[in-house]
Amino acid sequence: MAKILIVDDDREIVELLSIYSKNEGYEPIKAYNGMEALQLLKQHLDIQLIILDIMMPKKDGISVLKELREEENHTPVLMLSAKSTDMDKIQGLTSGADDYVSKPFNPLEVMARIKSLLRRSTMAQQETEQSVIEIGPLLITKESHEVKTLTGKEIQLTALEFGILYLLASNPNRVFSADEIFERVWLQESIVSAKTVMVHVSHLRDKIEKATGGEKVIQTVWGVGYKISE
Repeated sequence: MAKILIVDDDREIVELLSIYSKNEGYEPIKAYNGMEALQLLKQHLDIQLIILDIMMPKKDGISVLKELREEENHTPVLMLSAKSTDMDKIQGLTSGADDYVSKPFNPLEVMARIKSLLRRSTMAQQETEQSVIEIGPLLITKESHEVKTLTGKEIQLTALEFGILYLLASNPNRVFSADEIFERVWLQESIVSAKTVMVHVSHLRDKIEKATGGEKVIQTVWGVGYKISE
């Protein structure tokens, strides 16, 4: 039974998602602000997914998310927000969120997103094949999800960033469209995915370029998609 931390200052939303989570066989854990969420994460180390509202008292969702990622906690995070502008969504995704749902939402859609995130996380944990790819200035280890430069400098990536990099690196010279990347990394049918993929690729590029002194590893094929050349 997967434990899911539900964090929102709107108690009705927390209760609603708790009921639906229980019906799906999950164990919901409730929090009503960011500080409480961080405390519960320390108490329950086996939490497998976090539903996290952005606008909350004491500590907002973006701050909680940044703190988690700085601590190298890569638990999948589904962001909730009453805001629906592209910039709000981009802020959540670039802070390390795995998915984003705008309020008001259909709780059945939220459950579908949860299933997809948990499925992807489980597949990553069950991956036992050791595979190291050397491409350009990078060494990519599939089993441990580690990425290092040839000089030994480690690059910290989220699960989605690693998935995108590994997909491109394991298929050198092949161009993947945003829809293909979304379907193969997110493991769900593409629905308005281009901006979501673009944000994650941009964040991934920034990390690689910072670690390698400006190396342009991921190339954009305009109007088509992305690739990594051998």
